[in-house]
Amino acid sequence: MSLYETLADEIARSIASGVLRAGDKLPSVRDACSARGVSPSTVFQAYYLLEARGLVRAQPRSGYYVNVPAESLPPEPGASCPDGESTELAISERIFDILDSVRNRDVTPLGSAFPSPLLFPLPRLAQAMAAHLKRQDPRDTVDDLAPGNPRLRRQIALRYLIGGINLPASDIVITNGALEALNLCLQAVTQPGDSVMVEAPTFYGALQALERLGLKALEVPTHPRTGIDLAAMEAAIERHAPRACWLMTQFQNPLGSLMPDDRKRQLVELLARHDIPLIEDDVYGELYFGPARPVPAKAYDTRGLVLHCSSFSKCLAPGYRIGWASAGRYAQRVQRLKLSSTLSASGPAQGAIAEYLEQGGYDRHLRRLRETLQTQQERMADAIAHAFPAGTRVTRQQGGFFLWLELPAAVDALALHRQALSRGISVAPGPIFSASGQFGSALRLNYGHPWDARTESAIRVLGELAREACSPAARMRPSANVSREARRPPRSS
Repeated sequence: MSLYETLADEIARSIASGVLRAGDKLPSVRDACSARGVSPSTVFQAYYLLEARGLVRAQPRSGYYVNVPAESLPPEPGASCPDGESTELAISERIFDILDSVRNRDVTPLGSAFPSPLLFPLPRLAQAMAAHLKRQDPRDTVDDLAPGNPRLRRQIALRYLIGGINLPASDIVITNGALEALNLCLQAVTQPGDSVMVEAPTFYGALQALERLGLKALEVPTHPRTGIDLAAMEAAIERHAPRACWLMTQFQNPLGSLMPDDRKRQLVELLARHDIPLIEDDVYGELYFGPARPVPAKAYDTRGLVLHCSSFSKCLAPGYRIGWASAGRYAQRVQRLKLSSTLSASGPAQGAIAEYLEQGGYDRHLRRLRETLQTQQERMADAIAHAFPAGTRVTRQQGGFFLWLELPAAVDALALHRQALSRGISVAPGPIFSASGQFGSALRLNYGHPWDARTESAIRVLGELAREACSPAARMRPSANVSREARRPPRSS
């Protein structure tokens, strides 16, 4: 056996025994050479062999990391099966109750919708804000009114150009985060009583926006790998004549699905044939784990029907609440809705982010952020595989910072949420992601916070609670699942 094969086998045994765990970084080539007394060529060959075996992955500009063995992970969930009816919404109270739980700093925030603020360059942003304010002419403050700070809109247009989308800065409206952008776009293309197609499951913020505006949710089957089912969408269009569609084509919340490029093109073409606007929520697009940023559906829009919305809240500046909409043919309508409601987003925050982007370093920050998130995802997935009961299914994310778990039917996600909260752990239970009360045994977990002893312990506790719910004694007790039908909101066709 050659020297590099011997070294590879030693590392493989360390992985198998748990000495090296999922997400751990292998020693650098220099350190391995020094520790083993071998040449760089030997170390490289050993690492290439481990990569070919699927035991490690190469992270550009960073090194080699231990993979989670695919055979050790729970299976993935299948596509969802909503009933295809248009549903009136009444879920906000439940969502508010659950979201209140993630504000307590003593609670492990697995149910949070945000990554840890420790992952972001907040000191550099503060310096950028100080520099912006120091040289700002007081008369320039009117520039921050909708459509927004010209420097920031130019920087956003440059980000689109890097991604292959030639978009004029004049099409961009700066908003108070992506959620305001999405709400404004929804108002621009619908009237109360209209039906709007959404994924099943879908982001609960979309359901709240539909409820507030008196709209109905038309849930469409969605696969955790490839996104919304286009055949089911076409059938829903024929049956219900929806006025709009609100989707996440990239790292969907909560499933994490990434729609392939050819399906994005087909999606845009399908909606264009029926003249249905697509509100594309793309807040996680920069958090990809692959070699290049996937293109949004907006890239295939030739008729101005795609209203593309994003923000810096999930990838750069949480708390600054700076988002935007590129609303195509509806841009002027969105801008006027913005002016008639909140006038503008924070001027200092707009200026600070523009300053930061102009200084450079954003892509370097994003590379580090993506590496951290991918490592934390692997560690959480590995911990779930060891802690949760048989029958658990877990998504394989290609980006973002959420895992979607489908537990055995005996587990009531809302009851598990309450039990976990009493143990100092928050989770996001499946029913808050459904207009029709589905996903009663599902959870969304956030891996965007540091992987430490506290988080690892929280996963073990959740696994214990799920196992207990599956025990024969627990199945003998009356289940909260029985009453789910009674809690579902009314339907209308």
